[in-house]
Amino acid sequence: YLESAHSRPDVDKAIKELVLYCYKATKSLPAEEMFAMVSQIRKAALFVYLNISEGCSRQSSRCTSHA
Repeated sequence: YLESAHSRPDVDKAIKELVLYCYKATKSLPAEEMFAMVSQIRKAALFVYLNISEGCSRQSSRCTSHA
């Protein structure tokens, strides 16, 4: 995983668990779904992690005030 910029280990752990869960859950889907639904689910889970990390690394209080 990438290193997170935020200082909430509970959030970091929950997001990593979500990503791992999505990867494990999609292993049982049919092979014909591999390039459709499976890749979309995996990307979405990873983007949650990346977006939170990116948002927490911003310097502006305006950017982080929505959290």
